[in-house]
Formats: sequence, structure tokens, C-alpha cells
Amino acid sequence: MKYYLVVGEASGDLHAANLMRSLREEDEAAEFRFFGGDLMQAQGGSMVKHYKEMAFMGFIPVLLNLPTILKNMALCKGDIALFKPDVVILVDYPGFNLKIAKYVKLVLKIPVHYYISPKIWAWKKWRIKDIRKYIDQMLCILPFEVEFYKKNDYDVQYVGNPTVDAVAQRPYLNESFEEFVAANNLTSSKPIIALLAGSRKQEIKDNLPPMIEATRSFADCQVVIAGAPGIEPSLYDKYIGNESVAIVFDQTYRLLQNSKAAMVCSGTATLETALLRTPQLVCYQTPIKHVVSFVFENLFSTKYISLVNLIADKTVVKELFAKHFSIPAMEMELKKILYDTAYRNNMLSQYEEVIKILGKSGASTKAAKIIVTAASRPYLRYCSE
Repeated sequence: MKYYLVVGEASGDLHAANLMRSLREEDEAAEFRFFGGDLMQAQGGSMVKHYKEMAFMGFIPVLLNLPTILKNMALCKGDIALFKPDVVILVDYPGFNLKIAKYVKLVLKIPVHYYISPKIWAWKKWRIKDIRKYIDQMLCILPFEVEFYKKNDYDVQYVGNPTVDAVAQRPYLNESFEEFVAANNLTSSKPIIALLAGSRKQEIKDNLPPMIEATRSFADCQVVIAGAPGIEPSLYDKYIGNESVAIVFDQTYRLLQNSKAAMVCSGTATLETALLRTPQLVCYQTPIKHVVSFVFENLFSTKYISLVNLIADKTVVKELFAKHFSIPAMEMELKKILYDTAYRNNMLSQYEEVIKILGKSGASTKAAKIIVTAASRPYLRYCSE
């Protein structure tokens, strides 16, 4: 069968690539075409557009790049129509993908599966109307999403979390600290503080400098940045300057599993850090921080920004976000993580609870089975405006 996938960012590229691998295991004749990234390209098929040309974050960047976004959307719609897939698979990226879903559903009458739900449970709940109308099957990767959709009269399936799969299948699974530092010209005499400052240029600009500053007082540790995919080393060099800070690229899991502590922006990285059992603090700087805090506290439907706390439904890791973000607060939390044994152990114990809630690996395999089974049946579910 023919599968068309649409991805808009690096994490989607990873999870879609694993899904493609599982789809081929279920369907040896699988043919892929996609908007995606390098990891998907490695699985075969034809890449129409790289996600790096599509990742615009925030109101102003989106507004400034609106002509490009509309051009990409027209290209995607037209290419799906020409390819005539048996199924379209959308991965997160709701601002773009829900518009694609509407076109595919109403105009092309092709079944639409959504893998990795948009975070409408946090805000923009009104998008549930579009999901009901244009998405045939929502495959969720967070356990609490099932209850959210159930309350909104929409049936979904929890397939497990693909980050569990990615961590379980990582290279260098049993690598020692000594082997890691030797491979990256680091010192073996100091524990590592890992810095994960985000995957977008604006996030790195906002978060990396204060992260570095907050680590200056920890001379007994070495600081190592996890370089994000697709970000040029020169961008990091600008912020590192003369600081005694190292950087590694394409080794985030290796870095985290060999680190004593991590400072992490919100997002999938917070969950990855927990799955690798590295104590962390979540820090995310924003402009007009008091306004952002007011909006979050009054317009969002969730108390947390990190996946670890959202899954646990309690504070497992400290979140220094918007008005709570400050260098002294970061230093204080980092000190507790590094030197307070009871505090570290309590966090690690609660990580185990989160891991238990997520369940076993195999998300992409389960999702692939559902998609292939559904696509093999006559498609009867149409809808109209």
C-alpha cells in the first residue's frame, strides 16, 4: 500500500521514521512519500519537503513567513492528490496538519490517521471539532490523552509512547562514563551537567546563555551541551564564547545517560531525560514573562509544562518557567539535584512511577498494525461540512 506522512519538526521525524520501519514490517510492499526529515529519508521513499523549511515558531515568525507556509501547504495538498495514497498519516504539527486533514478528508476522500495527538488538552480545545470531522483514527502516545478525548466524545487509542521505544533501542546502551568521555575528549575526573537548550534557534538564544551562567559556580562539574539536530555549530559558538563548556552533536541519549544532572527545556526532552534516569530541572525563559505566566495560569488547562509532570499529574521535576525563571533559582535547584542525595533519590523513584504509567515499548509496532489493518478494509467513512 501507499502511505503519505506529514511531519513538521525533528521529534516527529524520529517517531515517523520508527513508524515507517514498523509499517514495512507489516506491509512488505509499503511505499512512502512524505514531508519529513533525514531519519525518515533513511527508511526509504521520497521526501518532498524537509521539515527544516517548515518549522516556524511563534506568532510573529508565522506571520512573517505566511507566504512560505501557504506555499508549502498548497504543495502538500497537490502532491498528496498526485500520489493517491491509501492512507495519510499526520504527525503532531497541528496548525499545518489539521488543514491538510480537512482537504484530504473532504476533497480526496482518503482515510486520515493522526499519530501523536496535538496538545489540544492544554489549550485550543476547540480543535476537537476538526479532529472529529477530519480524522478517522487518533493514535495517542500519552496515557492521559485517552481520558481527555473520552470526555469530549471522541474515541482514540493509546498505543504506548514512541520515546520509550527510542530510548530502549538507542545505540551505546551499555556505554560506560569512561568510554563516553574518552570518545568526546572530556575529562573523567568530573561529573557532567548536560544542557538541553531546545531544538529551535530562538529557544537556544533565550535559554542557553542563562543556563551556562547558572552552571559557573559548579567548578567540580563539567558542562556539556547537547547540540540539536539541524542547528549549525556556529550558533552555539556565539553563546559559548570563552566559557569552559563542551558540546556534542547527535549524542543526546549518550550524553544524558552519562550525566549526573541535566538542565532541560520543556518538550519531549524532559521525558527522554526521565527515561534515561537523569535528575533534571526544567527551565524555559520567555519574553514578557509575567504576561506569559498570566496567560498560562488563566487560559491553559494544565498546571505543568513538562511531560514528566503531566504524566505523573504531580510535580516530579522543578519547572522554572516564565516569571519563575531566574539564574539564582536555577542554581539553587541544580545544587539540590547534584548534592542532596535524598532529593535525587526521590526524583529517581518518581521517574519509575512515570515509566510504569507509560507502559512497555512497542508504540510504533502497535500503531502500524492499526493503520495497516484499517487501510486494508473498504473505506466507508466520509464526511461533509
